[in-house]
Amino acid sequence: MPSARYEIIFTGRVQGVFFRATAQEIANQFTITGWVRNEPDGSVRCLAEGEPTVLDQFVIAIQKAKQSNIKDTKIIKLEATDEFNGFTVRS
Repeated sequence: MPSARYEIIFTGRVQGVFFRATAQEIANQFTITGWVRNEPDGSVRCLAEGEPTVLDQFVIAIQKAKQSNIKDTKIIKLEATDEFNGFTVRS
């Protein structure tokens, strides 16, 4: 199955609650690459690449870990670019 890119936007009380660190820790449990960062509007944006089923599992794992903080999750599915090495937290 070909790789995919998910642009994921989490809203709710997602900043100042170790959300990015949690996302990175979860990402390291899967075979995905990309990054996560806080956005000026208070949301958290994540760009992740990998197999679609693995990306789905990654999103579900974050939603489960931070269920009390997440109000909404928006996923935009794109074609992978394979530009990332590892998964990082961006400022």
